[in-house]
Amino acid sequence: MKIRFEILPLTPDRWKDVVELFGPRGACGGCWCMWWRIPRREFEANKGAANRRSFRRIVASGEVPGLMAYHEGTPVGWCCVGPRERFPVLERSRVLRRVDDLPVWSIVCFFIARPWRRRGVAAALVAGAVRHAFLRGAPAVEAYPVEPRGGTMPDAFAWTGVASLFRSAGFAEAARRSAARSIMRRYRRSGAGRGRPIARGSARATEGSAGKSCS
Repeated sequence: MKIRFEILPLTPDRWKDVVELFGPRGACGGCWCMWWRIPRREFEANKGAANRRSFRRIVASGEVPGLMAYHEGTPVGWCCVGPRERFPVLERSRVLRRVDDLPVWSIVCFFIARPWRRRGVAAALVAGAVRHAFLRGAPAVEAYPVEPRGGTMPDAFAWTGVASLFRSAGFAEAARRSAARSIMRRYRRSGAGRGRPIARGSARATEGSAGKSCS
């Protein structure tokens, strides 16, 4: 039986859903999806309540910081996606520094509810994130996946996604400065994301109006 997911932007009216999904740990160790947004020292000092307040301000501002996956109305997954400049930590990374001057969008993390891992949620979120970015004019979407040794990796270390997930979604390697991590891209082709779903098969990605995957 095919599992179908609804992929919707995180808007202020869905704040309670992301709180439900992230739980008391704020997705992972008080992160609240602030890892890529603030300096490491500030992040460590703000773990928990302060990061939650910062993330809520972003959502309340009207910015869409990412997408939620739902199954029959229940929030089951999260994907953070946005213009690369919204994630300053990427800009300071030696391994993940910019490939060129293209104004790309970035998929930087996932958080999937434990009972829903390895059931197609991440694939649906990637498809939705690509569509979301292309509909908003992104010339390309980047991702920063890990390359598991031996083909598998504990969830706690795969919160940026694994390379095979993105290859299956049409991404290709754009740069590699580390054996364990690459920069992958999918470019927008003429008409991509307009009038037809990017997702195929068992995962259905849709747009509504308007993580770290830890063990």
